[in-house]
Amino acid sequence: MTTAPPANDPWQVLDTAGNLRDAPGLPPAADALDLRAAYRDMVLARRVDIEAVALQRQGELGLWPSMLGQEGAQVGAGRALKARDVVFPTYREHAVAWCSGVDPVRLLGLFRGTTLGGWDPRERNFHLYTLVIGAQTLHAVGYAMAVVRDGDVGTGQADRDRAVLVFLGDGALSEGETNEAFVWAAAQHLPVVFFCQNNQWAISAPFSVQSRIPAADRARGFGFPGVRVDGNDVVACHAATRTALANARAGGGPTLIEAVTYRRNPHTTSDDDLRYRTASENDAWAERDPIERLRILLTRSDAGAPARADEAFLAELAREEEALAERLRAGCRALPDPEPGDPFLHTLERMPDDLARQRREHLAFVAAAEGDHR
Repeated sequence: MTTAPPANDPWQVLDTAGNLRDAPGLPPAADALDLRAAYRDMVLARRVDIEAVALQRQGELGLWPSMLGQEGAQVGAGRALKARDVVFPTYREHAVAWCSGVDPVRLLGLFRGTTLGGWDPRERNFHLYTLVIGAQTLHAVGYAMAVVRDGDVGTGQADRDRAVLVFLGDGALSEGETNEAFVWAAAQHLPVVFFCQNNQWAISAPFSVQSRIPAADRARGFGFPGVRVDGNDVVACHAATRTALANARAGGGPTLIEAVTYRRNPHTTSDDDLRYRTASENDAWAERDPIERLRILLTRSDAGAPARADEAFLAELAREEEALAERLRAGCRALPDPEPGDPFLHTLERMPDDLARQRREHLAFVAAAEGDHR
């Protein structure tokens, strides 16, 4: 049993027919989202996902967690960030990584096994993927504590105030780490926004067996606001995240956003999703596709006004998409194999003598094994 998208009463709504409708209580300047740019982000991020799945099937990646169907939630949230905001992802935020400027080839390295991370979190304020379910919520809360101690919240200075945006799935709501993060964020009134992509399935466990209430309603029990939006509506997700982040930067404390969406591919490429859900359920959600909804809006002419996206725009985007796919395929296969001593170099800032000794022993063992094979 899955949940239908919410009505989005507090926000502007992009409905399934592609109509952009104002709703009561729309936050100021919520229309700041560039819809053409958002469409481009979603299309290209989906192509990254499609190519990664194909590369895994060809044996080039060990695993890939697809985000198909969640592009609207991720791009909407990702484009609400400001330069000094900091992101803590799970392992499925490929479109948020795209919006943050992380090279998608670097995403592939983690799943190819050529790196233990793939990028410097400080370059883009986008932290490494976290595979331990819910652990990133505590990381985000700890970072938000540091933001408060640095005095970078509630100053009213746009170039100083910052917030933390952390992503989680509906399954992470059942983890102790997540609930501890909620308690601490509320008690400390921290500048952190929890963005839950409720994609209906925590691997094979439906949301209905994890909670008897909507995820957003849980926030009230911890003492901070919760907002529920249609996760397939990029405009609503942007408006909700933009408002929550602005509130956090101003010293207003945490917010939980529940973006109701659907994971249309298996949990990962090693999962057989048809063992626990039906193809018809997937088809029903495919009709709510976030990219198609925005495409309808952009290519429609209203009251004699020209469409916002013409054939030239779509053709150029198609060329860009193909070029990206080619770069991903070539870039993945060109990723260098890691050196056997690399994991030791990135464990601690300063390597203690005992770890240095272990590294020497490990390198000697590897060299000896390679000698035996010659």
